[in-house]
Amino acid sequence: MHGVKRVRHTREALEAKKLREQAKLTDYLALTDDLLHRKQENDYSLDAFKLTTRLLQVNPEFYTIWNYRRQILIKGIFPEKQPREIYEYINEELGNTMAALKSHPKVYWIWNHRRWCLENIPNNPDADGLEAVNKWKSATWDREMMVVEKLLNADARNFHAWSYRRYILANTTNPRPEVTEIAYTTSKIEANFSNFSAWHHRSKVYSSLWTSGKLDEAKCKEDEFDLVQNAMYTDPNDQSVWIYHRWLVGTDSSAELLNREVRAIEELLDQESNNKWCIESLVHYKRMLLSKVDGDERERLSAECKQLLERLQTLDPCRRERYASMIKQL
Repeated sequence: MHGVKRVRHTREALEAKKLREQAKLTDYLALTDDLLHRKQENDYSLDAFKLTTRLLQVNPEFYTIWNYRRQILIKGIFPEKQPREIYEYINEELGNTMAALKSHPKVYWIWNHRRWCLENIPNNPDADGLEAVNKWKSATWDREMMVVEKLLNADARNFHAWSYRRYILANTTNPRPEVTEIAYTTSKIEANFSNFSAWHHRSKVYSSLWTSGKLDEAKCKEDEFDLVQNAMYTDPNDQSVWIYHRWLVGTDSSAELLNREVRAIEELLDQESNNKWCIESLVHYKRMLLSKVDGDERERLSAECKQLLERLQTLDPCRRERYASMIKQL
């Protein structure tokens, strides 16, 4: 790299580095063998638990060790503890996984362990009244929303974090208004139209709101089409926007809507003549219209689809055979 001084390593330095790496590998393999043997022997001791911590810090994707760690907690540690002590262990586990996520934010097994922790928070048997009994759970679940927002602020496109957010929303004892989620996704999308995970989350929230009748579906959809059209014109090469548009069209699919959206995309194509996503979308929607028309109109649409697919063969030669197959199906 420019501006970076090249460091010349001596043969002795390189050999020393090689030996250090070999020593680390030897230790890792020995620790792995030890833990797998302990697992086979049903060793649920505190020593084994501490060893899982060491190994998972080195390799957080070792899902067998995550499973073993949970077995140790359930079978070896929790049975000897009072609810308050179990809750403290759970909190410590949440803290450990949070530290791990800072370095490995997209490792599935860390997120999975965090969910397990939430689902194993004990009730408080000494409390009076249901609210007090569940206070530990309520406070922890509420805190999780702040945690996931912090992680999404660090990486707004982390689909693991978005999935976890939906999990929290579906299970929390203090649900937040779904319209608040729409506002949240709007802020993320306006910051970056390319945020596919935010678009996907938005589709899930709207589906729930429309099914429950909490929002005027027709008005919402018109507002959404305006938002998506703005995104299309802002960045017509962004796949996320086109995928969301297909979902939105699919919630209605009437001939009137399809024709309207086709006209809007054709206007954009006049400005972006070689835009693959414009052309693919036109093919997709015109093929949907084929099932709604017949006679001359059907022949016209088929011919237009063929022309568009032939353009795609030139623009996207890697998928040439796929487009040829689609032409044969017309």
